[in-house]
Amino acid sequence: MAATVSTPHRARRPGRLTHRCAAAALLFMTAPWALATQAREVPPPAYQLEAQRVGIPSSVLYAVALQESGTRLRGRMVPWPWTLNVAGTPQRYATRAEACTGLRRALGRTPAKRIDAGLGQVNLGYHAHRYAQPCELLDPYRNLAIAAEILREQHVPGEDWLLAIGRYHRPAGGEPAARYRRSVHRHLTRVLGPGIYVPTHLATTP
Repeated sequence: MAATVSTPHRARRPGRLTHRCAAAALLFMTAPWALATQAREVPPPAYQLEAQRVGIPSSVLYAVALQESGTRLRGRMVPWPWTLNVAGTPQRYATRAEACTGLRRALGRTPAKRIDAGLGQVNLGYHAHRYAQPCELLDPYRNLAIAAEILREQHVPGEDWLLAIGRYHRPAGGEPAARYRRSVHRHLTRVLGPGIYVPTHLATTP
């Protein structure tokens, strides 16, 4: 999975969002009315559903997606489903079809282990056993399902979820995992609100 990426000038931004794309993205973005007091932000429905399915806190899944594929849309930071990272260079597309074309093109010249895709920036090489064909990772629901499963696998019962988050990025741990934990923690603070602790057990609420 890729760490935080900044969009270069040549990368395509999601400003050309069409009506059909906006409709498809509703389950993956938090509506303004969902922002509560003390900066708490309720994860969108799709994150809640996938988190509940595998038994992880939805706030953890959403914070990881913000870290991996977050981009500014209408003045807010949101995860973007049609995001690629190719050999360290981010690419964001307006539609799934365009992202699929970009992904196939990237695979023609870049090793799969250097390509991440989708909301959770699932690595194509290390997680090849989790999908049937590469563009499947650009299905937001499927990508979230895989990201949730990876987080569940990296979590030890009773352990701080931040440790699992670090291993999501780098299973071997070390300083890269520590830097990643610190970055994702900032998103968790935004989602949960200041002073709220990330639970070590299954969260039954958003």
